[in-house]
Amino acid sequence: MTPQIDQYFPELTERQREQFAAMMRLYPEWNAKINVISRKDIENLEVNHILHSLSIGKFIRFTPGTRVLDFGTGGGFPGIPLAALFSEVHFHLVDRTGKKIRVAQEIAAACGLTNVSFQHGDVAECKDKFDFVVSRAVMPQSELLKICRKNISEEQHNALPNGLITLKGGDLQSELKSLGNKTEIVDVSNYFNEDFFKEKKIVYTSR
Repeated sequence: MTPQIDQYFPELTERQREQFAAMMRLYPEWNAKINVISRKDIENLEVNHILHSLSIGKFIRFTPGTRVLDFGTGGGFPGIPLAALFSEVHFHLVDRTGKKIRVAQEIAAACGLTNVSFQHGDVAECKDKFDFVVSRAVMPQSELLKICRKNISEEQHNALPNGLITLKGGDLQSELKSLGNKTEIVDVSNYFNEDFFKEKKIVYTSR
C-alpha cells in the first residue's frame, strides 16, 4: 500500500501503483544489506524519500522525450520515483558510490523501469546533454550549476526553460543570493500536507 502517493497522484495507472508498492518492499530489503537510507529513517520511506522525490513531478510535468540527469542519486532519489511517474522520460542516474548505484540498478530492474540508465563515477565524466538536472541537496546550487551546466541542453522541450531542479531545506537566502532572478523557490508544502515538508523547498535555476 502507498496511501500518501495514491492520495496525491490519483491518476496513477495500476502498473505505476505496482511499481511504487514494489519500491516500498525493495528499499527496506536492500537497505538491510547496503545502507542507502539511514536505518532510523527507512520507516519513513514513502513520505521522506519517495513522495519527496515526486514533488518535482508536481512542480513540472516533463513532456515525453525529455532527458533528465540525476546528480548524486545515492540509492536512486529522486530519479527512480520520477522514472515511475514519467514513463516516457529518460533518467540518467549518476553517483560516485558503486554500491549505492548497484542498489538503484537492482530496484529499477525489479520494478520494471526501462527508462533509466546508470553511471558509477563523477558527473564530470558525463558528456551527454539533458533538458534538466535534478538533485537532492548534494551541494550549494551555484556550485552544482557550475559543474553540470555543460550537461544542460539549449534545445527546449518543456514549458519551463531547461535548468537545474534541486530539493533542499532550511534557509536558502544566502546560498541563492548570487543566482539572482534566474532562480525560483517553491515550498513543497504547496503540494503535500505532511509535517516533514514544512521546511522543504524545490529550487529551480534556469540554465
